[in-house]
Amino acid sequence: MPNENFPQIITLTKLRSAILKSVEQLNTEQLNRIPEGFNNNIIWNVAHLIASQQNLCYVKSGQEALVPDSFIQSYKPGSKPEKPVSAEEIEHIKALLISTTAQLEADLNTPKFDHYSAWVNSYGLELNNINDILSYLPLHESMHLGYIMALKHLV
Repeated sequence: MPNENFPQIITLTKLRSAILKSVEQLNTEQLNRIPEGFNNNIIWNVAHLIASQQNLCYVKSGQEALVPDSFIQSYKPGSKPEKPVSAEEIEHIKALLISTTAQLEADLNTPKFDHYSAWVNSYGLELNNINDILSYLPLHESMHLGYIMALKHLV
């Protein structure tokens, strides 16, 4: 049953499925290739979405993320790939794309996100609570889906 208190999670879940579908047919080399003029590759964009969601939802609520801090640091804004991601790591990232959303949906019905550290993002959007984040995440994920689709034409 969809989460009636947080309907944005449905949009996020559908977006993540679309993102996964958009990269399923790409091989390891294609996912890792950084086209000329770009700083990142397709798999970085996918992993960045996971890292961002974990940081924005869990860390900013004073909770432990579902992924290691090293993962968040590797894929935070401003970072770029330091080495190719292995086929095994790619499969793990794809699994995390879905599992972290499912866990977020379950955690929304707990008090985990009751104490949120408000902040203003780089677009000037004031994000004060988990509802604000859940409204922002689909915008962020759609933007990166656009990057992924553009990169697909170049790899």
